[in-house]
Amino acid sequence: MRHRHSFHADRAGHAVTVNIRSGWITETELLVDGREIAFHREHGPGTLPRILSGTLPGRPDEPFRVRIDRPAAGSSALRCELGPDGDTQRMAETTAAP
Repeated sequence: MRHRHSFHADRAGHAVTVNIRSGWITETELLVDGREIAFHREHGPGTLPRILSGTLPGRPDEPFRVRIDRPAAGSSALRCELGPDGDTQRMAETTAAP
């Protein structure tokens, strides 16, 4: 059975979205303003924590990262945080289509 998660945050006037589709293959995509800037594919549920990096348009000298992990060991929920090291913002989970 496939599971879908979607997270969103606004950063410096840009929309940052993380979509995760898991099942036999887990795919994680990082989008800025609707454009894919990073993608990760792994067989099975994938390893956590998973980190994707990118930059915002017009700010190539200010890279950021998203970190996907579980809030607690054994939990099926996911948590996603956005930001440079030491200055992270928790991304809101949005409803993902089945």
